[in-house]
Amino acid sequence: MGKLTVLALRAVLAGLLAGSVFVEAVMVPLLAADLNGLRPEYSYLRTPVLVLLVLGALTAQTVLVCVWRLVTMVRRGTVFSHAAFRYVDVVTGAFAAGAALVFAFAVLLAPGEAAAPGVVLLICGASLAVLGVALIVLVLRMLLAQAVEREAEAKRMRAELAEVI
Repeated sequence: MGKLTVLALRAVLAGLLAGSVFVEAVMVPLLAADLNGLRPEYSYLRTPVLVLLVLGALTAQTVLVCVWRLVTMVRRGTVFSHAAFRYVDVVTGAFAAGAALVFAFAVLLAPGEAAAPGVVLLICGASLAVLGVALIVLVLRMLLAQAVEREAEAKRMRAELAEVI
C-alpha cells in the first residue's frame, strides 16, 4: 500500500472519528433537548434512542480505531501475523453489535405509531445490511488466516532452503 493511499485513508478515518465525536459531544445533547418536547405517548422513546445513538457511535469509533491499526500493520508489512486477528475480530464484533443496535432501534419504534411500518421495515433491512458487513469481514478474516498460514509456510521453506545452501 502506497504512502499516498495510507495518508488518504488515515485522513478519511480521522475525519470520520472526529465526526463521531462531534455527534456524541454536540448532536446527542441537542437531540436530547429536542426530544424533551415529545408528545407524552412517545416520551418512553427518549432515553433508549439516545442510548442507542451513543452506543452506535461507540461501535463506529471502535471500527475506525481497529482499521487504523490494521492500516498501520499493512504499512509496516506485519499484517500477515496473528496480531492482526485481534483487530479483525473486534471489527467483526463491532459490526455485529451495530446490527443488533439498529435492530433494537426498529423494535423500539415498532409498537404503536411512533413510526410507520414501512420505516420499521427499512430499519430492519439496514440491520440486515450491517450484519452482512459483519459476515463479509468474517470471510475476510478467513482469507487472512490462509495468508498467515502461507506466510508461515514460506518462512519455514526459506529456512530449510537456507540450511541446504
